[in-house]
Amino acid sequence: MRYNKKLAGMIDHTLLKADATRADIDKLCAEARKFRFASVCVNPANVARAAEMLRGSGVKVCTVIGFPLGACTSVAKAMESRDAIANGADELDMVINVGALKAGDDALVYSDILAVREATRARLLKVIIETAYLTKAEKVRACRLSKKAGADFVKTSTGFASGGATVEDVALMRATVGPKTGVKASGGIRNAETAAAMVKAGANRLGVSASIAIVTGGESASKY
Repeated sequence: MRYNKKLAGMIDHTLLKADATRADIDKLCAEARKFRFASVCVNPANVARAAEMLRGSGVKVCTVIGFPLGACTSVAKAMESRDAIANGADELDMVINVGALKAGDDALVYSDILAVREATRARLLKVIIETAYLTKAEKVRACRLSKKAGADFVKTSTGFASGGATVEDVALMRATVGPKTGVKASGGIRNAETAAAMVKAGANRLGVSASIAIVTGGESASKY
């Protein structure tokens, strides 16, 4: 099967539904192996299985921390991160404390990210700022705080909020963090055209569940 190999290498093949079964995770991993996606992104309870299925493949295991609300404590996020790493996670996508950001408590937002950064050691850390809930100024602050705390990436969305990634948000995030920090677009990317637009705007990682449709030129009705 012909597919866009370069784009596939930028995709976190994602399955974060609450009702995902072991068989679903196995299928996700088999697809990731076949299409050479950058990673699979699964809930923490599925990390160990994904790590087992992908061992030796070169495909990374990504998981989510404080997901999807970001409203748990920093201690809980740090513990969840350490547990995920122990189970085989290579990359972690954490959700910021959105309420604290909107309240202007930048110190709390920063310390929250830093707690996870310190817990993740050499693993790749992506910080989900949940753009659908933020003003432009808040998006800029969230990106700056993430970069200051040592995040490797900033990420648009969980895919569970009222909106997902937009070209405008990706461009703003890229302009804010500069060329060295990664930008991950996620939420609502369902076809190759939209994926290409996100990359053109500055994304160098995409979080999608419609991964196969995207790399083969199709389209999916999936929300994430």
